[in-house]
Amino acid sequence: MKSPAKKSAIARRVLPNGLVVIAEPMPHVRSVSIGIWLHAGSRRETPALNGIAHFIEHMVFKGTTRRTSEMIAREMDSVGGLLDAFTAKETVSFNAKVLDEHLPIAFDVLSDLVLRPLFDKEDVSKEKQVVLEEIKMEEDNPESLAHEVLTQDFWRGHPLGSPILGTSTTVRHFTREAVVDCFREWYAPGNTIVTAAGHIEMSRLVDLVQGAFGALKTRRKKGRQPQGTAAPQPHARLVTRDKPALEQAHITMAVPSYPLADPRRYATSILNNILGGGMSSRLFQNIRERQGLAYAVLSELNPYSDAGMLSVYAGTGRNTIERVLRSVAEEFRRMKQEPVAEDELRRAKDHLKGSLLLSLESSGARMSNLARQEMYFKRFFTVKELQASVEAVTREDVQQIAREFFQPEKIAVTVLGPLKGFRLTRDLLAC
Repeated sequence: MKSPAKKSAIARRVLPNGLVVIAEPMPHVRSVSIGIWLHAGSRRETPALNGIAHFIEHMVFKGTTRRTSEMIAREMDSVGGLLDAFTAKETVSFNAKVLDEHLPIAFDVLSDLVLRPLFDKEDVSKEKQVVLEEIKMEEDNPESLAHEVLTQDFWRGHPLGSPILGTSTTVRHFTREAVVDCFREWYAPGNTIVTAAGHIEMSRLVDLVQGAFGALKTRRKKGRQPQGTAAPQPHARLVTRDKPALEQAHITMAVPSYPLADPRRYATSILNNILGGGMSSRLFQNIRERQGLAYAVLSELNPYSDAGMLSVYAGTGRNTIERVLRSVAEEFRRMKQEPVAEDELRRAKDHLKGSLLLSLESSGARMSNLARQEMYFKRFFTVKELQASVEAVTREDVQQIAREFFQPEKIAVTVLGPLKGFRLTRDLLAC
């Protein structure tokens, strides 16, 4: 697999066991960002094990056969490095950023985490309490809770709708045996990508990866399909949760969008930017600046391999919930009925291209982008290609997508806060 660019600096290699290695040299920087990426996100979990992908991510930091948890932290701190990890719906990442001379140390720590975790039984018990506190913390954040309730209802009946952290019930029932079983199935060479960007040579990276992972054998896939492989079906549910102790009502709305690799993704990104992607967006200017109904109001895209969601968030007082809902619906209607203005389209395109170019100055962003493009596109896009794709979007493209997305019967809404008898009905969403 090669980028269509004639002189692409990106190099890709597949080890005999299926592990993919990708590097993008950045000769002008001294740092290297490196990540180990696994196709092991929360989407692969069964309902009874919801949250276990995130739990495994926690557990590997508790110690390996070669390092205690304190040694893991101390070894990275001693070279001024940054060590991080996260679990998402469709992936788990362990990554680090260090000076180029410290790459061997960083990679040794990262590979140790994903190859030799201890999963000590006592640590499993203690870490369950830590994650339970993390779940409580998220539940105490009304904005996060509103988004979580929306997501669960929107993708109801599918693993994409399950919380990444799991629930207090599922986490309490995790066992060391379940952790080890999932780890052995998911943390396999064929599920793994190693990406690096910065002051690095591909040959050096391959040597490091081969030394750590080369002896691993490709594992036979089980006869059954992995959990979560079927495409999810969206549900346009209207949900209210009365929380009298809150000062604000937290409104989240969603409509179905396109998968991450859909050719219409550029037009969708422009639509999102114009709708609620920044301070000059329509939602911000109308709901916050002109009407003064909310401090925070925005829209965002959440695309996955085979589905997507465009969501809107606003926080407002109890007496202005209806006005905010109708105002959002009015912006939906405007985008359907009228092509966006040329100057508005121009600003959105320049914003997206500027954000892209700024991100390319970061080795961490480039490292993450390599993994994303490998996972979802199986090819690498040049900056010129991306810019040309953004420029090719027309006013008609944006309007056509708005007409497809913004249909009252497709809109899901969650309102959480001091409702005092508020009734959520679909007529508030007329667009």
